[in-house]
Amino acid sequence: MSRHILTAPAWPYANGPRHIGHVSGFALPCDMFSRYQRMIGNHVLMVSGTDEHGTPIQVQADKEGVTARELADRYNKVIVGDLHGLGIAYDLFTRTSTENHYAVVQEIFKGLHDNGYIFTETTMGAISPSTGRTLPDRYIEGTCPICGYDGARGDQCDNCGNQLDPIDLINPVSRINGETPEFVETEHFMLDLPAFTEVLGNWLRGKEGEWRPNVLRFSLNLLDDMRPRAISRDLDWGVPIPLDGWRDQPTKRLYVWFDAVIGYFSASVEWARRLGEPERWREWWQNPEALGYYFMGKDNIVFHSEIWPAMLLGYSGEGDKGGTPGSLGKLNLPSEVVSSEYLTMEGKKFSSSRQVVIYVSDFLERYDVDALRYYIAVAGPETQDTDFTWQQFVDRNNGELVAQWGNLVNRSVSMAAKEFGEIPAPKDLTEADEAVLQHAKDAFAKVGAELSRSRFKNAITAAFDVVREANKYLADQEPWKIKDDPARKGTILYVALQIVADAKTLLTPFLPNSSQKVFEMLGGEGVWSGMPEVREVSEEVAGGGTRVYPVITGDYSVAQARWAHLPITPGAPLQRPVPLFPKLDQSVVAEELARLGE
Repeated sequence: MSRHILTAPAWPYANGPRHIGHVSGFALPCDMFSRYQRMIGNHVLMVSGTDEHGTPIQVQADKEGVTARELADRYNKVIVGDLHGLGIAYDLFTRTSTENHYAVVQEIFKGLHDNGYIFTETTMGAISPSTGRTLPDRYIEGTCPICGYDGARGDQCDNCGNQLDPIDLINPVSRINGETPEFVETEHFMLDLPAFTEVLGNWLRGKEGEWRPNVLRFSLNLLDDMRPRAISRDLDWGVPIPLDGWRDQPTKRLYVWFDAVIGYFSASVEWARRLGEPERWREWWQNPEALGYYFMGKDNIVFHSEIWPAMLLGYSGEGDKGGTPGSLGKLNLPSEVVSSEYLTMEGKKFSSSRQVVIYVSDFLERYDVDALRYYIAVAGPETQDTDFTWQQFVDRNNGELVAQWGNLVNRSVSMAAKEFGEIPAPKDLTEADEAVLQHAKDAFAKVGAELSRSRFKNAITAAFDVVREANKYLADQEPWKIKDDPARKGTILYVALQIVADAKTLLTPFLPNSSQKVFEMLGGEGVWSGMPEVREVSEEVAGGGTRVYPVITGDYSVAQARWAHLPITPGAPLQRPVPLFPKLDQSVVAEELARLGE
């Protein structure tokens, strides 16, 4: 039976183009998972957008002499281009500066406030001495007062996992400009996280055996130090606070982390409205059988496994203080928080300022998109920190994509086209023929089981086992040496082409572009794997006027890809094969290292 599956990749911050370290944690894993879910017949809603509020946006805008909105507009377009180029199949990739998002965020705030989970408190807030602007907790670093880790952030210590306040840090400094922050009294709205300790603990403990162990362990550890958390900031760029006496204050806005996580919900609402079915979002957010999967890097775990669930519980009236659901009704909690570790580059942490980086757009100008998708699937930071090296990228491209998968496709299709001009009909399958065909059929259950658990490395490795087995089969059978038995040669090539077709399906979630090419080589017509498109949309702005912005969306229902062994048709015409992947010269390594200053 088909299920409704919400897939929610983290919202990239709109302060610059994305690099491959960014997309290895949220966009690519979520897309692979979503494509698989669509192929097995589930109703997928994949939503996200650019995260556009907060002090860093304002600081950068000030430096460039533009408004915060102008800066966000610019990088929204850049990031849309990056993610579209990667083939990330969003149902809607939008942004947090829309009128729709503001309205949904304010409704969630009011629901939490009405239920007693938001209160005001005078706190010591960090400000920049040079600008007078509030410094976000995450942009202050120092020594953890609990474990002594040098590099703890103002909201938490990644070493011991404890929640912190910026004023707790020893020797705090601003990540924005390195200056020592000043702490002043300011009144802020607080989310009463301790009111959710019990219900969150029960919920998280129920995920034992379902979530990645590192994510669950980290999340459970956080329960020991749950404290109220500020959800407003002294800024003029962000979502206004929807209460009398506050909504018109020019320098008080909801904190960016509070509004950003609501974006998954607000984007679902926007998607439904643009579809012309404004209540359709409920199928993913209120259906008890629906599932929701959230994808991000490990620095975002706390927001998705603690804070966002607490907000959802509070809005639904299910914390210690009780309450009633807000006007939008009770909303579903995440089914799983899928967090990746960090990707480094040539042994160094990604850093745009230090030029230890390769941006998505630059990568796609020089290399095949599926080569990057393959690398992240087979060698990405799925469960531990991993290092991207140009030598390994070239080796995997040439030794696996070109020499194994590309070679299997090329020689199978080329030989069959030359000898028969079409897919040949099989005659009298041998034990070896049956065994290799069965191996390919069996792989669907194995690879699917791994994909359903977001175990991408295991999944793509199992899919490539089919490719390796097929290459061995051809090497053993040697159809190119058969001169006087066309029936046997045709049978061998039929078997090889059937495995090519199966392998193409198994690899589709990872390599959608090249899978489309293989589909066409085998005589397929139309769309095999659905690809996203960029559209210009508009919305009416409060106070009059219209705002136009780009979104990523797509009609994925036209895709023919199904997660199943699909028999090929003898007699179907074969297209002349084209190389699936270009072989990279070893000089690429030296060239790319030179760009990094190595």
